[in-house]
Formats: sequence, structure tokens, C-alpha cells
Amino acid sequence: MLDGVVPFPADVARRYREKGYWEDRSLIDVFGEVFDRYADRVALIDDETTVTYRELDERSRLLARHLVDLGIKPLDRMVVQLPNTVQFAYLYFALQRVGAIPILALSVHRRREVEQFVTLADARACAVPAHVRDFDFVDMVKAIMADHAGLDLCLVQGMDPEAEAGPFVSLDALLEREPSTPESALKDITIDPEDPAVFLLSGGTTGIPKLIPRTHNDYVYNSKLAASVCDIRDGDVLLLVLPIEHNLPLACPGMQGFLLKGATAVLSTSTRPKDVFERVQRHRVTHVHVVPALLIRWINDPSASEYDLSSLHIVQSGGQRLQPEVRQKAQALLPGCFIQENFGMAEGLIMFVRIDDPDKVRRETCGRPVCEDDEVYLIDEDGVPVRQGEVGELVVRGPYTLRGYFRSPEYNARAFTPDGFYRSGDLLRMDDTGNYIVEGRRKDLINRGGEKISAEEVENLILAHPSVLNVACVPYPDEVLGERMCACVVTKEGASIDFDELVDFLEKMEIAKFKLPERLEVLDDLPLSGFGKVSKKDLTAMLVQTSR
Repeated sequence: MLDGVVPFPADVARRYREKGYWEDRSLIDVFGEVFDRYADRVALIDDETTVTYRELDERSRLLARHLVDLGIKPLDRMVVQLPNTVQFAYLYFALQRVGAIPILALSVHRRREVEQFVTLADARACAVPAHVRDFDFVDMVKAIMADHAGLDLCLVQGMDPEAEAGPFVSLDALLEREPSTPESALKDITIDPEDPAVFLLSGGTTGIPKLIPRTHNDYVYNSKLAASVCDIRDGDVLLLVLPIEHNLPLACPGMQGFLLKGATAVLSTSTRPKDVFERVQRHRVTHVHVVPALLIRWINDPSASEYDLSSLHIVQSGGQRLQPEVRQKAQALLPGCFIQENFGMAEGLIMFVRIDDPDKVRRETCGRPVCEDDEVYLIDEDGVPVRQGEVGELVVRGPYTLRGYFRSPEYNARAFTPDGFYRSGDLLRMDDTGNYIVEGRRKDLINRGGEKISAEEVENLILAHPSVLNVACVPYPDEVLGERMCACVVTKEGASIDFDELVDFLEKMEIAKFKLPERLEVLDDLPLSGFGKVSKKDLTAMLVQTSR
């Protein structure tokens, strides 16, 4: 097993195998059978390409042989930041074939975040687009490589083959070349199903993001479970507009779950309402993953009536709580479509409302766990389980929930109980039907449209500004995104700072744009709680009051 991965206890792993949750097969072994079974069906579609299961199999094999040529070995780590295109799928399955581990970063991540991932995981390689809008990813990786000698390969999507130089290799060109490594060499690669198939990213309450190891055993099971409660039928089509590096569009059920069922996934990089509606109409899309902010935007766009959206069967919403009025408006616009709420985490546990649940459950809850061996408790601040109907922190363990973050022993000691339950920091309550309702969180995270922002990470950066004495980053409500972030700042004596200056300062830190504050309040002092800590609850209340 890879050093730094926290294993499941032997007796627990044995029980999961006996119950059939874990198959002791690598992810690519499972999907290899899927590629053969559905060879002539359409697997993936993007804006430029339609790919059958056979072609997905062949192109991922070809790319895997190139990876071996380039020195990629089992358990090597590669930071992957590719957009929603078929090239992502080719690379994802190619890495699975050679036993290497993708670290799934977002295309909005910048040097600061990517360098943290490289450092924490000792990553060997990156895979990036050449450009997204005006941002040059090659220049970013060059800067990181200058400080990390172990990072010696970068695959670049959209790079002119003639621009290849040194460690920078055109991903598109590799798919047109014949590799030196023979096909037979892939059969000699041994993969331990208890090793990570992929590293996902935590929202993280601290300044350094945590890497979530999802093993071959648990991640295959994760997608099979999710697919089993999303009513995927022959001929169904999933539209993926959320970044595919997220757990939801990748595996809940996402691309993986739809491929396991022999269905089709349409990959798109646009969330613009007209683009989405056009793709639904053209491809007869049956399923789509959303966060509430996107759904609100779509159902309020007047162009919705101009398109035939009648093929939509399930709109699956995750990332933050879906308000009942949003669900009702969506159902009015899409009669016959099931607006399916789910609650999940990259760390593992997923809950779903089922399609045959009573109206009250469908309207008011995020459902219940998908596996009978998901051990879920709601506890108070003393660790005591709360009574039904009371709000408590969700703690969980189960066959697809991690037992520890990668190479983070000190943080793991706080994030997990001694008997292996993950302390999620999410506040839920169980209703009288046995389903759950999200009530907030205990973690210091701001949920901006489903993207989790660590307040501490941004605070630490702001404190480096020469005018800032103290700062607290807190959420304030937003009708579309759910929450936005405000920086509440106390300046040093005689100093000043304005919003534009603060944002300019943070942009130079090279962080993802969604982490930038969208409001600044300069205060004489920060309110304190009875324990002497900054009272972020009082700050948020102040922001709500001043917004009225």
C-alpha cells in the first residue's frame, strides 16, 4: 500500500468483502469489462467528438502506453486539471491502466493550490490545458517546476506539437502517435485494489488542502451504489457541466456510473442557459447534475421555453441545500422530471432522495444513505448522539468512506474518532421518516455555489497585507449562490485598505478566483464570543442587518 494512506482495519475490510461491497479488482479491470460489453454504444460526447466504448478503450490503451514511454509508473501521482472533454476520460482511464494516481484539481486552481498538491503528494507530473481564457497554464507549471525537481512531466491539452519542449508534451499529439511500449506490457502491471485509484480534494478548513484517497475497491462501489438509485435506463444520456474533477460529476453516479450502465455522458464546458438547453434538446439528455445556484439560473432564464426539454428525467442537485421553492419552480418548468436532492462528500458518504419516496421526503430532505452499512450518527459537542429531530454533527464510517486523509496524521487525529468515524463538520437532523435535513455546518467553511472555501486559508493570506492587523472571513447570504464571502478587516493604526486593493493583493497570491472576497467591511474591532474567540456568527448577523 502507498505510504501515507490510512488503511481500513483488517476485520472491517474482511466484512466488506464478505458482503460483496469490495470486489478486490482494480477500477480498470471493472471498466475493461464494461468497454467490451458495450463496445458499439456511444460512451462520450463533447463539443467536437463522439466516442464509442470501443474507441474509449483503444484510446486510453494507446495513451497508457505513451505514459509508460514517458516513465510513469504504478503509484506515481499526476495533478490533472483538464476541462470537460473526452481527453479527460482518455487520460483518466490511461492512468488507471498503468496504476498511476490522478490528483483531480480544478481548472480554476492556480499556482498556490497546485504547488500545494505537488508538494503534499510528491507529484511526478501535471496535465493541464494550454490556456483557459487569458490564463497560461504552461507558464504556471514552469514556475512550479523551478522549485520542484521531482515534477518532470507536463501533458498539455491544446498545445501545438511544434511547441513541445523538454518536459512539456502535447496530449493531443500523443493520441496521434504510435508509442514504443507494446500493448502486452500493460498486462504485466499489477494494481493493489486497496491502493488509491484517485485523489480527490477536500474543502478543507485549514490553509493546506487535504488529499482524499479513494481506493479502487471503494470508488467502484461508490459509483455502482449511486447509479442504483438514479434510475439509469438503456439509452439514457447524462449532461456533465459541473467540473468533472468533482466527485459528483465523476462518480455519483457521474461519468463512471453512467459508463457502468452502458449509457452516454455528454461533456460540456459551458453552463450558460442557452448552451445547456441546446445540448439537452440535441442529445435528448435524460439526467443532469447541478448545484442549486446553476438550477436557479437556468429556471429563471426566459429562453428555457424556446427549447424542447421534455427528455429530462432526473435533475440531480448537490453541493448545498436545495430550497423547496426552487424545487417547486423547477418541477413546474419540467413536468414529469424528478428533482432529486442528494447530500454527499468527496470523503465518501452519499445520501439520496429516492424516486419513489413520498412527496414530503422529496420536498424537504436530502434523503438517506445508500448502503445499509453506512454507519451514521448525529452527535452534540460532547460527542453524545442527539435525539431524533435534534440537530447534530454528522459522523460516519462505511465501505466507501475514507479512514484518513493522505499524509495528514495530525489533522486525522482531530478529524476522526478513535474508532474510525469521520467527523464531517456538517450539521444535520433526522426527520420522522428516517431521512435527513441539512442545517448548516460546524466547519469554518463558506459554501459559494457548491465550492467550499476555507476561511482560514484566505484569512492567512490577508494577514500578510501590511495594512491589516486582524481579519475574519465570514459568509453572508445570497439568493443564487447560497453564500458569498466577506472579509471583515481591522487595520493597523494609521493604515487603510479598500476592496479593490485587497482583491488586487490576493490575486497576486495566485489563488483560485472563487476564493476572492466579494465584500469588505473595515471595522474598529472584531466581536468576541464568551470563549474569547472571534464571533463569526455575530459578524454574519451584522452583515445581514446592514444589507437590508
